[in-house]
Amino acid sequence: MLIWLVDLSEHVKFFNLFRYITFRTGGALFTSALIVFLFGPRIIASLRLRQGKGQPIRADGPQTHFKKAGTPTMGGLMIIAGVVGSCLLWADLSSVYVVAVLLVTLGFGAIGFYDDYLKVTKQSDKGFSGRKRLLIEFVIACIAVYFMMRSALASGPAGSTFGSSIAFPFFKDFMINLGLFFVLFGGFVIVAAGNSVNLTDGLDGLAIVPVMIAAASFGVIAYLAGNVVFANYLQINFVPGTGELSVVLGAMIGAGLGFLWFNAPPAAIFMGDTGSLALGGMIGTVAVATKHEIVMAIIGGLFVMETLSVIIQVGFFKMTGRRVFLMAPIHHHFEKKGWTESQVVVRFWIIAVVLAMVGLSTLKLR
Repeated sequence: MLIWLVDLSEHVKFFNLFRYITFRTGGALFTSALIVFLFGPRIIASLRLRQGKGQPIRADGPQTHFKKAGTPTMGGLMIIAGVVGSCLLWADLSSVYVVAVLLVTLGFGAIGFYDDYLKVTKQSDKGFSGRKRLLIEFVIACIAVYFMMRSALASGPAGSTFGSSIAFPFFKDFMINLGLFFVLFGGFVIVAAGNSVNLTDGLDGLAIVPVMIAAASFGVIAYLAGNVVFANYLQINFVPGTGELSVVLGAMIGAGLGFLWFNAPPAAIFMGDTGSLALGGMIGTVAVATKHEIVMAIIGGLFVMETLSVIIQVGFFKMTGRRVFLMAPIHHHFEKKGWTESQVVVRFWIIAVVLAMVGLSTLKLR
């Protein structure tokens, strides 16, 4: 909304600041954090009153988790409110990429909200049907990818297949054109990202900090990919318009900081599926938009590790009747091994930082 003030910059020079993505990113970060800080206590109090017993605790989980009984969930509502409210103010809403990211954020957030609602009302860890949930997520993601692909194809030279192609790190010009199958590929990436963050969100502060690290990393990538000078210098794919996603990711970081204030141990609220699905879906959508889907697997390697631990655990148990890990996702395995919750969380944060640095280094390696 504020970007419209640029039209008045001839009369008021100050308004020219709103032309710059970096300025609006900072504004979006501050605004979203302020929204969460201001409204967070009221939202937490309301959710605690309405939910009663709060999020159900797994009976087979670590014993230390039972003291968390009664903690309200659906804290993702605070994050989504901060992100959307800030984006309405600072982002360019005429950008198809911004609209696509907000579509996935709101859509995945709504699915997560319904899942949290079922878990709280039934006091069970069995919420929305897994298959139905994945199907709806996939449809939403594919819609977003389709419109982003059309925009990328339209902005390229005539006959270009760039919008429907997969780019690979370390290779300057090597791309594989998937045609319309790119919609399915992109949809899979977004759904996988959303659910991998969802699996990671099992300890106080464990998911939100790596999410912010990934958001900061992709904020840099989006800015560089959307700037023809930087893109040519680094020999990465130039995707016109994606620089605006830095503003959205700035809003995510600000909302994440605000949420972490209340989610720091002992947590006053959990983000629930409402937040984890929305945040993961947002990062996945940005990765698809900027043509850095594979790099996301590096930057978000912590989420990949958590997801693989579940896949390995379930698959191995079905085949042999035995378990590879003491408990999955893998952060619970380390708790069972005797690590304290704070040790698991901080060490996983360190892993997230290292992986983000490795992922960003691929921008220069061509």
